Amino acid sequence: MKLSVFMLVFLFQTNGILAQPTSFATQAKELLDKAVQEQQCIGIAAGFAINGEMTWQQGAGFRDQEGELDFTPATATRIASITKPMTAIAIMQLYEQGKLKLDEPIQTYLPDYPRKKEGEITIRQLLQHSSGIDGYKNTREQENQKHYPTLEDAVNIFKNRDLVAPPGQSFHYTTYGYDVLGLIIERVTGMTYETYLQINIWDKALMSNTGIEHENVVFPDKSKLYHKNDKGKLSSADPTDVSDRIPGGGVYSTISDLLRFGSAIQNFTLIKESTFALMVDDPHLKTQGNGYGLGWYLYGENPKYGNVYGHNGTQTGASTFLVLLPEVQTTIVVLSNTSGAMQAVSDIAIKLFDLAHEARM
Repeated sequence: MKLSVFMLVFLFQTNGILAQPTSFATQAKELLDKAVQEQQCIGIAAGFAINGEMTWQQGAGFRDQEGELDFTPATATRIASITKPMTAIAIMQLYEQGKLKLDEPIQTYLPDYPRKKEGEITIRQLLQHSSGIDGYKNTREQENQKHYPTLEDAVNIFKNRDLVAPPGQSFHYTTYGYDVLGLIIERVTGMTYETYLQINIWDKALMSNTGIEHENVVFPDKSKLYHKNDKGKLSSADPTDVSDRIPGGGVYSTISDLLRFGSAIQNFTLIKESTFALMVDDPHLKTQGNGYGLGWYLYGENPKYGNVYGHNGTQTGASTFLVLLPEVQTTIVVLSNTSGAMQAVSDIAIKLFDLAHEARM
């Protein structure tokens, strides 16, 4: 999902949090406790890693409110659109290996994908949300209940629809575009999307508690889904099936694993430094809010910590944020099991900038 306008100003604000005499860990824990106490969410966890080391992690509230089971850094929950950078990294690995080209028509890899009267779609355009592929058509699609056994089945939902704009001309955020990227990964590698990411991203980054959310699969430490409505009321959320959006929002993970993911990007375990630079180059297609590169939001330059990149996510039962601060080698992650809690999640992520700095001192 797109960040709200309030995110435009966070890079240039100070929050005064360092003036408090308590330790960074105590202050950070208080942020999480406050979000739960003020009924912003049911469960939440956050953490930051510095120079690849897990520096701080903490949880608050419940992964299962009815069963009074705590939400901890080991709790597995939906990460929503944080999945998109994972898909983008996978594509860029194949780009590095010469197995695909960013500016070839996608029919080079998906010959059966319909050509559009509005123009040719490329992989680069899919990555930067300029393909013209539209988002969910209605609430029924957004809150999907139908199971799609394969990525090809998921792509069939929208592949014959008209584009909303000529490819390459404007920014239109779409999770469906990332479904097409996932299908390209499968066709180019001969593996399922899940298998490719397991071998080439999750295993390489030592992410042992990350995977695809499969229908009706229950495992220890998995969170239930909750929602905060427009009036601020918290309740259990009706389950949705994410098989229609796996490469754009169908993955679960934990705080610990996402900190490893961010660290692996910043130490260039997954892709080369030059490739990451290409991913965070601004194509200047997004005219409102933060810029967007190839799978990453571009939040600009923080006066204290340098360039800031990342991705947020929201879907039924999830409000999430991953932030990279490469110039100080810091990864920040906040995960909640509550949709409608993006404001609280974002506020905490921003305040952790200074607390992570304190931890570096």
